[in-house]
Amino acid sequence: MPIPALFSSSRRRRARTLLCCLATGFSLCLSPFSAPPPAVAGEDGIRLTVSEQLLRRAEREYGPDAKKRLLAWRDLMADAEKRRASDRELLALVNRFFNQLHFIDDRIQWRQEDYWATPVEFLASGGGDCEDFAIGKFFTLINMGIAESKLTLTYVKSLTLNQAHMVLSYYAHPDAIPLILDNIDQTVKPATERGDLRPVYSVNGSGLWLAKRRGLGTMIGSGDQLDQWRRLAARMGEQFPQD
Repeated sequence: MPIPALFSSSRRRRARTLLCCLATGFSLCLSPFSAPPPAVAGEDGIRLTVSEQLLRRAEREYGPDAKKRLLAWRDLMADAEKRRASDRELLALVNRFFNQLHFIDDRIQWRQEDYWATPVEFLASGGGDCEDFAIGKFFTLINMGIAESKLTLTYVKSLTLNQAHMVLSYYAHPDAIPLILDNIDQTVKPATERGDLRPVYSVNGSGLWLAKRRGLGTMIGSGDQLDQWRRLAARMGEQFPQD
């Protein structure tokens, strides 16, 4: 499901994607990618219902183009449900959809050093940094039926760019080699084919985990202690109230 052409990245914008967000506390680099931490939010995840109220609010705050982007997102999720696509097909669809958006640094987009946008904020505003790409894909895939336990937001070091970066990792089963969804490399690939990335830690609803060679990793914090995750979860709850 393509985003309308007026939202597609120009060549100049796409080149800026390579200048992904810098993260703090990026001192430990272990390899390869760890197995995913267990999920705590439930296999069903949060339901992303793009309501008329949400569309009106986005249009009011971000302009008429925001509504079009959110409608394209709603169509993507509805079409995938009708098609009953496989996990691998969903990964490719969602990765391709979000990678059409612009990379915009948090300092420009939100006037903050670090801000984790919800999928609505990311789409409505027209872009975001690497964390926003990964987060948007994370929640969209859960809404499409992929178990949260198969997905982690993974901080890595880009060896090519020599800077911190975030990707989304998908594990078909706990011992599987993860597939990497990235806004720099446009193709979903196994971690073994991403020698340019070195994992540092992963996070989902369970908390913060150091990447290790095997097992679930070493927990270094909790979801509540990770301030950005807590704030993101609060805004998600406001935008998508659950019955």
